[in-house]
Amino acid sequence: QLQLVESGGGLVQPGGSLRLSCAASGGTLDGYAIGWFRQAPGKEREGVSCISSGDGNTYYTYYANSVKGRFTISRNNAKNTVYLQMDSLKPEDTAVYYCAAEENCLDSDYSPKALGSFGSWGQGTQVTVSS
Repeated sequence: QLQLVESGGGLVQPGGSLRLSCAASGGTLDGYAIGWFRQAPGKEREGVSCISSGDGNTYYTYYANSVKGRFTISRNNAKNTVYLQMDSLKPEDTAVYYCAAEENCLDSDYSPKALGSFGSWGQGTQVTVSS
């Protein structure tokens, strides 16, 4: 059974960078789209980014408007890992970040897949942006 483990979180000053990793065990990530989500205190979990499965040459990536241009999602199937590079971090990016797996990032109507359709959730990694 596919298991995902997030790492790379920490405390960073505004404007700084972090790279999160989502490592898989118990299976291969090859056939899965992987999404990154976050949950801030007192708020609902929200989607941040998603990367499609692919043939190793072409992947489709999607971002929430709040992180577009600052975050970059990528994957290395050989390492069974998906990354989230986070630059120009803001205090409002403070949250626990999770990764999860799904067959596709988008529904048949090209809307983002519902959070609840993702599985194999990791335990999360805390990101705190503060001076």
